[in-house]
This record gives sequence, structure tokens and C-alpha cells, in this order.
Amino acid sequence: MFIHTLKCIEFAKHLDIQKPFNHTIIQIVMTKKLKILAASDIHGDSKLVRKLAEKAEKENVDLVVLCGDIVGWSETKDIIKPFKDKDKRVLILPGNWDNFATTDFLASFYGVKNIHGYSATYGNIGFFGAGGAAGSPGPGRTTERELMETLEKAHSGLKGIEKKIMITHMHPRGSVSEFSGFAGSESITKAIKKFKPSILLHGHIHEAGGFEEKIDSTRVINVGREGKIIEI
Repeated sequence: MFIHTLKCIEFAKHLDIQKPFNHTIIQIVMTKKLKILAASDIHGDSKLVRKLAEKAEKENVDLVVLCGDIVGWSETKDIIKPFKDKDKRVLILPGNWDNFATTDFLASFYGVKNIHGYSATYGNIGFFGAGGAAGSPGPGRTTERELMETLEKAHSGLKGIEKKIMITHMHPRGSVSEFSGFAGSESITKAIKKFKPSILLHGHIHEAGGFEEKIDSTRVINVGREGKIIEI
């Protein structure tokens, strides 16, 4: 959101008003869409991260969102640094292959925000999230109860915010990502119905990267490894 302030006397001349109040200030509010690059399941692939950072710069995004499984299968050197080098704001949360403490360390070390159990606001848009995955292997394994409690805690920080984006690692129950044979989370589907976010960003099922659907009024996007540009 950009706010341009004009002295009332100048604005009044444009409107042909003869006697404006000299000390009145008029604010003209102009809105600009928020542009996001969202990706998931990087699994420590620093070459992929550099490619995503270049995409973020080329697309001139305002925010980068990483939906979990940031580290894991390969080396993790400079896994967040390429985004910071390009002066991008970054939100992260853990996947099932991410240790919760490691994700906190990455957030602290690189100066980004781990949104697991927390919220963030950019302009008039609120973000809230919960990482890990119920019933999956790895240090980020969680339960349905823990997922719901974490989403409720995170959402509590967005009182008064109407436009909301929910971020998870796991896919919701009943989503198209279940074609993989892996059931989605009942808690994430319940949270969609309860909190009514405009968008859910998630990953976890690699083969469903790029898939989009609607659950109730929520746009559900499996952002995938190659990343998805979203404008809000």
C-alpha cells in the first residue's frame, strides 16, 4: 500500500475549490498488489535456491515464502542467503524433514521469519502458518492435534485482518494432492473452513507441484519445488 499526501490547498486548486482549510491534510490511498514467490521441498538443494532467488529478482517479488522441507537430502550451504543477497523478505516454516530447532536457527541466522505458530502482516494481508506433517517420517513429524493448535495460535495474531493467507507444509484432507496415495491433514481442512483464508500455500507432495483447486472459498495451491508466483 502506498500513501501519497497532498496539502489540501493544492488538491483544492485541482478541484476548483476556492477556500480550503490551510492546515487540512488529505491522504490519497493507492493500493498495489503484493507479489509472492512461494516454493516448497527444496531439501537442501542450493542450486535450486539460487535459481529461485534469480526468479524472485526477475519477477520483482515483494515476499518469498518457503513452505517447508528446506533442508534434508543434500548439502544446505547458504540455503537462505541467495534471497537475502537480493534483498528479499522471506517467510519459512519447517517440513517433515526439517528439525523445528533447525528452522528456528535458520530464521535467526539469516534474519527471516519462521511463521510456524506465528503470524505476519504485509500491508492489509495477514499470513499465518503451521509446519511439519502428521503421520509422516522425519524430525518434523507432528500430530493432527498439534497442527490444529498451532494454526489456532498463529491465527490469533491476525485479529481485524480480513485478507489472510495460510501457510502449511502438508496438504489438506480431500485435496487433489491425495492422488499420490498420501492422505492429507484433517486439521488443515478444518482450519480452512474455520478461518476462511483467501489462499492456502502448501507443498509436501512433490508430484502435485503446481496443482490448484478450491476448498470452500479458499484457493489451495501446492507451490512445488520450482516455485509459484502469486499476486494478491
